[in-house]
Amino acid sequence: MSELNDPRVLFAAERTLLAWVRTTSGLFALGFIVDRAALVVDSRGGGRAMALSIGVAFVLLGVVLNALSVVQYRRSIADLRPAEIPPHYWVNLSVLASVALGVLGLMLVLYLLWGY
Repeated sequence: MSELNDPRVLFAAERTLLAWVRTTSGLFALGFIVDRAALVVDSRGGGRAMALSIGVAFVLLGVVLNALSVVQYRRSIADLRPAEIPPHYWVNLSVLASVALGVLGLMLVLYLLWGY
């Protein structure tokens, strides 16, 4: 349990979660780019399966890291005292954004696998 009684503790935890959200967004983009670049570079289709596998792996890694970062954030704010949470502050807004991004990542995986 935190003894600081300072709302900056909450904001630091939230910034860390949002940094992970940015990281996972980058992994989603990288996975998509790897998959699509294979379409342009390898017009014969020989390396297409490998590029698809690598692209999907990057996106799934992003989804897993996103979920773990939400769990870590929820655990860290569970120990905060009421004095460390500003009145009327919605501490789960960043969690909602992270979950939405995770769902979109799973939808991207489905698109990459079956969206052709």
